[in-house]
Amino acid sequence: MSSLLELKAVSVSFGGLLAVSRLSFSVDKGQVYALIGPNGAGKTTVFNLITGIVPAGSGEIIFDGQSLNGLPPYRIAGLGITRTFQNLQLFGNMTVLENVMVGRHLRGRTGLLAAALHLPAKRREEEEMLQAAQRQLELVGLEDRADWPATALSFGEQRLLELARALAPEPGLLLLDEPAAGLNAGESRSLVELIARLKDRGITVLLVEHDMETVMSVADRILVLDFGVKIAEGPPARVCSDPGVISAYLGEEVD
Repeated sequence: MSSLLELKAVSVSFGGLLAVSRLSFSVDKGQVYALIGPNGAGKTTVFNLITGIVPAGSGEIIFDGQSLNGLPPYRIAGLGITRTFQNLQLFGNMTVLENVMVGRHLRGRTGLLAAALHLPAKRREEEEMLQAAQRQLELVGLEDRADWPATALSFGEQRLLELARALAPEPGLLLLDEPAAGLNAGESRSLVELIARLKDRGITVLLVEHDMETVMSVADRILVLDFGVKIAEGPPARVCSDPGVISAYLGEEVD
């Protein structure tokens, strides 16, 4: 496999506090790669670094052979990196279908003039966006909710809607930030099945998750952060039996 994403000795500080320290790892194409660690370990900060929300203080982030350093978030999204968030970020005044179509606009090519004049190219593009959004709703099982207001969905369904929107532009890399948070056991199992389907479709996933059952079910490789430092990396079974990982989670030394 070839690396799709690489972080090389990336560090960032906030107010003198080192949040991520010389972090290096790579994610291969088609892989489900999990980033885990205790609360405050720096996991979401890593996501913010990759997506350009937080600029790296040092080191380099490379996606598909191109450096992301210094690029604004919209440029990074346009290159093929999308994400979900710990806290739901939906447009409550839009329908389920409209929320997903917003994500598809990253693939739009016609400009304001074509839209204002209702040119055929713009109409074709809007039809393509509609069909693409419908496909993603079918993938996550929300096709029968397309015309519902987003706020009418259950919490678990809203999680799926955010995922469908992130998938709408057909990203090369999908970042999932605690997608199982707030889900019940049945919804978590459905999420695992969905991530497995994404992998079967060749979609590369970088996952932050506290639910270790979910992580162990879907991850090909795991990296463990503690206070912004990588303390373990490797296949799930080996990482989860690592004494340093157990110590970080339990807050005690392990013989």
